[in-house]
Amino acid sequence: MKKIILSLLILFSLSSCKKEEQKTSDDQNSSDSTSITTPESESTAYISKEVTPDKIGNYLAKKNDTLYVTNFFATWCGPCMKEIPHFKNKIEELKGKPVKFTFVNLDQKSDWNGAVKKFAQESGLADHIILLDAQKLDENFFPKNFQKWDGGSIPFTYMRKGDKTDEYLGMMTEDVLNSKIQDLLK
Repeated sequence: MKKIILSLLILFSLSSCKKEEQKTSDDQNSSDSTSITTPESESTAYISKEVTPDKIGNYLAKKNDTLYVTNFFATWCGPCMKEIPHFKNKIEELKGKPVKFTFVNLDQKSDWNGAVKKFAQESGLADHIILLDAQKLDENFFPKNFQKWDGGSIPFTYMRKGDKTDEYLGMMTEDVLNSKIQDLLK
């Protein structure tokens, strides 16, 4: 029963964002991928794959010299789409550095081959996007992995480098993103 209530709460909270069309035309190819690699000639190919909540949790817990920037988003979330260009700028700026960007998509599974695929191809971020079925999240996922986020709204960004972490709930401006990344890279 708790699982059903939590799933409904997550879906209700996520649906509070309004759907907006994403219109970007950046065909950049980035090799800073976490779980997915793409041949250079297929930078716009849609290869995002589904991961389990356990795998996301293990990824979020990595402690080493790499800075992991993980953004939870949905294509129908206006604030999510507005902050994506800031992340794309940082991906390009930090290319070749020990920084990994991952975008965890929370769209409904029925949208993965439509809206998510289109976004991945148009944004050039296909090799950075992983799919998470919110229906598979249990009541322990959020308190186990985050201090601030309860899954009630998006966008949400989690950053980790070694033992240092940062959590940001809401749309991040470019200045805030730059500041947070700079602080964690020190």
